[in-house]
Amino acid sequence: MIILGIDPGIAIVGYGVIEFSNQRFKTIAYGAITTKPDVKTFRRYEIIYDELEKLIKMFNPDDIAIEEIFFNTNQKTIIQVAQARGVILLCATHNKLNISEYTPLQVKQSVVGYGRADKKQVIYMVKDMLNLKTELKLDDTADALAIAICHAHTGTSVLKKYYNIK
Repeated sequence: MIILGIDPGIAIVGYGVIEFSNQRFKTIAYGAITTKPDVKTFRRYEIIYDELEKLIKMFNPDDIAIEEIFFNTNQKTIIQVAQARGVILLCATHNKLNISEYTPLQVKQSVVGYGRADKKQVIYMVKDMLNLKTELKLDDTADALAIAICHAHTGTSVLKKYYNIK
């Protein structure tokens, strides 16, 4: 199974593509879709959609796993991120991907074993689990890979399939 993990954002959309087969991970690609702040917001959404669609066509994932939004303090940012997330979900739907959504707590629990883990712990475990030789330069990329790992652990479980859990 090929999984595309997405950490949604407006300036940076982290992505990670992994293959999960026989309880083993293979890293296919990871990086970020970026948009510049001086570009009109509606154009930034278009860039996110177009770049994500290129990734989908290039890697042909079976599933897409996306992080649910964690509300912090900046209301303007949360609205833009929510809209970008909607664009991402629309792109996944148009490309007929299976979509799964995970909270930050679920992702950290799956990858680190502790739902309140910090960024450094998540990055360390992602790097270790995927046997990456280079440092992950962006938190967004590490988060996207962590989301893909989380989906591999939970989205492919026998119980989920048996009980048809969404």
